[in-house]
Amino acid sequence: MNQQILPTPYYIVYEDRLRRNLELIRSVAERAGVKIIMAFKANALWKTFPIISEYTVGSTASSLNEMQLAVDFFGGEIHSYCPVYTPDTFPEFLRHSSHITFNSLAQYNRYADQIRKAPRKVSPGLRVNPHCSVIETDIYNPCRPGSRFGMSASQIGPDLPEGLEGFHFHALCESSSYDLEKVLDSFEKEYGAYLPNLKWVNMGGGHLMTRKDYDTGHLISLLREFRQRYPNLEVILEPGSAFTWQTGDLVTTVLDVVEDSGIRTGIIDASFACHMPDCLEMPYKPAIEEALLDDSERGIPYRLGGNSCLSGDFVGDWRFEEPLHEGRRLTLKDMNHYTTVKTNMFNGISHPSIYLQRSSGEIELLRKFTYADYRDRMD
Repeated sequence: MNQQILPTPYYIVYEDRLRRNLELIRSVAERAGVKIIMAFKANALWKTFPIISEYTVGSTASSLNEMQLAVDFFGGEIHSYCPVYTPDTFPEFLRHSSHITFNSLAQYNRYADQIRKAPRKVSPGLRVNPHCSVIETDIYNPCRPGSRFGMSASQIGPDLPEGLEGFHFHALCESSSYDLEKVLDSFEKEYGAYLPNLKWVNMGGGHLMTRKDYDTGHLISLLREFRQRYPNLEVILEPGSAFTWQTGDLVTTVLDVVEDSGIRTGIIDASFACHMPDCLEMPYKPAIEEALLDDSERGIPYRLGGNSCLSGDFVGDWRFEEPLHEGRRLTLKDMNHYTTVKTNMFNGISHPSIYLQRSSGEIELLRKFTYADYRDRMD
């Protein structure tokens, strides 16, 4: 099957790129002596889990659905964290999780007795706030003032609650090892007195170790030094984006070109609002394979507009060597993380099909969406 004959829009994931990321992640885990598990919030394409599970020991879940996906298709340890658990959901988390992190002492105290009486060993932890903001975009900054995530040392008090075995913090978003170094310094200053009495520390996600300019050597040194200071602790990282960074694209077609006030917009058969919402939330402009480089001053500038009726369903500007025209295919790069997990069907717009290109070159259809998918969401 040739990509050029596939009807757009479609996501395509490349097995060889995915395995390249996974090999790096496994190497970092082995060299640093830590566990690196996959966060489903960035990518829940379970038909690729047989590949990913070859390289890691478990996953992290923030909902019952994510946890059940791990049970059904991933295996290994399941590290659960929710901002809040309910009496109806908690027994199911308890049944399948290896680790459960609570967002507050009130939540831990509410369910601690159930953990103690559980027929299988479950390790409870508490999320803490390192009070170190290294993320500029507030919507993704869990350490912004007034954050609802995690406890402070003053709220915990001088002694750890009985039975608590771990701390969890999350302060990064597609960040560097040098950002982690700042966060770790703040974390140890505030919570270091508790660490000798714990069994594990989960350093959350946002470690973009598969990005080309990421200093993996510095990350490994940082983690080794932390483990030397606290040899009693198992260290866990749960990146999301790093697993599927630059492993897939969204291929779309220009269906029309319009112009107003001197601004040209190519309208495509995909939607930023429905299929790439992070482009509007972050916001960010994805690279397009067929466009000129961002620093180019030549070419013709265009916005791209989505096919929904939302006025703000557009991103720009890119420059192209030739005028865009109806039927021109465009490849929006790096569209495997935080895409399919965040899609919606606003306007009844269907999701793009999903393909996997095997290392052999064979292209396999993983999912094609139909009217029934839209209809049954309201069933």
